[in-house]
Amino acid sequence: MLNIHESIFDMVSRHPEVVGIMVELGFKNIAKPGMLQTAGRIMTLSKGMKLKKMNMENVRLTFQQHGFHVIE
Repeated sequence: MLNIHESIFDMVSRHPEVVGIMVELGFKNIAKPGMLQTAGRIMTLSKGMKLKKMNMENVRLTFQQHGFHVIE
């Protein structure tokens, strides 16, 4: 289960495969070296979706296809 208000750093610490899913969704910068250690500590999935103008349902479905349940 993933909470969209949790930091990306914490999410990835528990589930490293989340990085690949986020890259698939368009969060390409998350794979850059050091990005998780800096911006990932304050960035949440919710904030990232707002910045990239992403639809919550599309994000939820993508994570579900990879076996995750996303909560708000």
